[in-house]
Amino acid sequence: MQPIMNPKYPGLSVRVADEGFAPYIWGSDFSFEVAAYGVAEIGKPVEQWRVTPITPYRKCYGIDPEEFSSFRDAADSAVFMAYLDDEPVGHLVVSTNWNGFAHIDELAVHAPARRHGVAKALLDVAQFWSRKKKLPGIMLETQNNNLGACRLYERCGFVIGGIDHLRYRGIDPNTAEVALFWYRLFDNPLENPLSSKASPRLVP
Repeated sequence: MQPIMNPKYPGLSVRVADEGFAPYIWGSDFSFEVAAYGVAEIGKPVEQWRVTPITPYRKCYGIDPEEFSSFRDAADSAVFMAYLDDEPVGHLVVSTNWNGFAHIDELAVHAPARRHGVAKALLDVAQFWSRKKKLPGIMLETQNNNLGACRLYERCGFVIGGIDHLRYRGIDPNTAEVALFWYRLFDNPLENPLSSKASPRLVP
């Protein structure tokens, strides 16, 4: 597969993951600051959610590069890496879920590379991959303490399809984290599946 370029950010490209995936994971910082918890409501924009500020802390997900090794070069899944000026700065793991939707199993961006369009470019690739497979849409999960991600998904056309207040109670009975399930439905019959404005551009 040829590299996928984002015309808005000339130094940004997305490629199928290669042997550099593990070193990139080990050398990256995927943590983010949590400063508030949002009270999500289906059908209500993120900016209208009630927000409870907290003492800020950094949250980091432990990412194991071997966890998704079987997703590479598979018929129903893929792993992509984003590059800024040829430096790996983000990744996307996408697969076909049991319910027929594409499922974003993981999307992460190296902290110093954020606000350069990396996450948006990876979401564009997920959409391109899903449409090529003629899937009806994309789904993913995030939490109510990652409000930046929630705003991004909303801007990219995702809507909340479900809210789970109990998902993380087995880890911490007192947690305030709530699982939010986002969906991007390909339900516009006027939209060209492979040439929408949101789709990335393949370059020779």
